Amino acid sequence: MGKEARARVLADNQAKAIGRMIRVSPRKLNLVAQTIRGKRAEAALNELTFSEKRIATVVKKVLQSAIANAENNHDLDVDNLVVKSATVGKNLVMKRFHARARGRGAGIEKPFSQITIVVEELKEEEVKKAKAAKAEAKKAAAAKRLAKKAVAAKENA
Repeated sequence: MGKEARARVLADNQAKAIGRMIRVSPRKLNLVAQTIRGKRAEAALNELTFSEKRIATVVKKVLQSAIANAENNHDLDVDNLVVKSATVGKNLVMKRFHARARGRGAGIEKPFSQITIVVEELKEEEVKKAKAAKAEAKKAAAAKRLAKKAVAAKENA
């Protein structure tokens, strides 16, 4: 009876959540989605918490749902989660009538959109590699600053 279970589309180290019928235009929703793509889950939650965009609260709920799915359904480590993708799509458009002067009417479109957030668990080696790369970049930036200061001091002397 019933349908057969579908094969898992995502990798074993991924989980997703979908928010549908979000009452905002896809363009505005994508502005918020851009801010969290590629970030660690914790950092993305902080970003959404302090965002001034109205829709950030809805995106935060979807992200929390994806994190909960990762933890409860797929046994992934929450500390190593990264937002792999945050895709935004169109949904239905409500059309409304707005009365205008001289008996005319104008249409108003009220768009809805949807967002799909996929979180991925990084392996321990990848986490260490990312931290090492970040530290290396910091050292390089510091060395560049010092070199710049040395050149400036040399010119002034």
